[in-house]
Amino acid sequence: MLSFNDTADRVWDKLDERYTKIIIENERPIDYPREETGFHLFRLHPKRPLQFIQSLYHLATSKVIIIDNYFGFLSVTNFKAGARVVQLWHANGAIKKFGLQDPAIARRSSKARKRFQRVYDRFDQVVVGSNKMMAIFQESFGLESSHFLKTGIPRTDFFFDQQEIDQRQAELLRQYPMINGRKVILYAPTFREDQLHAPDLALDVDRMAETLSEEYVLLVRLHPAVSQQTAISAGDFVLDVSAYPNVNHLLTVTDILITDYSSIPFEFALLERPMIFFPYDLEAYERERGFWEPYIEQMPGPVVFTSDELLQVIQEQDFDLEQVRRFCQEWNPYTDGMAADRLTDSIEKAP
Repeated sequence: MLSFNDTADRVWDKLDERYTKIIIENERPIDYPREETGFHLFRLHPKRPLQFIQSLYHLATSKVIIIDNYFGFLSVTNFKAGARVVQLWHANGAIKKFGLQDPAIARRSSKARKRFQRVYDRFDQVVVGSNKMMAIFQESFGLESSHFLKTGIPRTDFFFDQQEIDQRQAELLRQYPMINGRKVILYAPTFREDQLHAPDLALDVDRMAETLSEEYVLLVRLHPAVSQQTAISAGDFVLDVSAYPNVNHLLTVTDILITDYSSIPFEFALLERPMIFFPYDLEAYERERGFWEPYIEQMPGPVVFTSDELLQVIQEQDFDLEQVRRFCQEWNPYTDGMAADRLTDSIEKAP
């Protein structure tokens, strides 16, 4: 049961043929090639009544259910005896609070809070890439340490497969020829609840184009939850890649990442490349969502609040890659390119 394109693709490739592999899409279509054999694709959506019923049937009769997000229906779904729910959470680390620690929980009814816990109690196993993330999950989901699999996160295996990296880079250069010959800046902000339908880019793109366009190209990738893209116009300097399905592929051509509260830095750190953090609404966001640690102290790169500050960092190349490496070691100790193998071994060895 998936919400994100890149969560489990490595796992599907590794599962033994004794499993019938079924992908159930949630609200947004998953960009798996429809012609590929080896799995069946259904959409759990009332507008697709037949597939909706088929999805519920497969959820109720499967031996292993792999999910990557919070799905409220798990609080009332009955699975077959011995079935396991494996949570492949869609983030390899955490900056903002979520789950039972989300400040919004306090504003919910006790009935709603109990429903959240019933969903989390359905997670038989939660995959983690670090002890640090395991501790966060324990607080967020209210689970004991016995529920966690320290296999590493399967989608990070991609960063250890040089042949596939080369292939994806070549594909991106063909698809977006304006990248060729220039360095790439990727701006990937997280979503704001009040901007899901009217996103605000926040960056002064025209000013960036005026200063950087000879050497750089700016790729903008809005969060998948944003239902409407923003209009961007700055000649051949900026390119909206929000519709591109797999952010990990984009990271391989990125020279500098700009983000804020997103989980992307935890994976980009594996490439040991510069990051800039642009939390232009830091105080308001912290009040609304809350952070696990003081924001500025935990970020592995310069923190800026204006486009002028951001431009200065880029022009002066004010980066400390040793800081990025320490951040990576803290959050990715189980990440070595073999996570999908370890997870599928665990699945197949289970009774």
